[in-house]
Amino acid sequence: MGVLIIALGILSIKKPTWGWHINEGWKVKGESEPSDAYIDSMKFSGTITVFVGSFFIIGGILSLL
Repeated sequence: MGVLIIALGILSIKKPTWGWHINEGWKVKGESEPSDAYIDSMKFSGTITVFVGSFFIIGGILSLL
């Protein structure tokens, strides 16, 4: 579970626009790109997601001890 969460977080950091057309792009008429604020917020949430995934992995390892 932790590895999947980390992978999604890394995807959000590396390619912050990967889900924009599915989530928000259909609401805009014509050609449009995500704003800088959207890209920054996706990178920030990706960073938080990586930390959460790390806590899942660390918690899983500690529960085995």
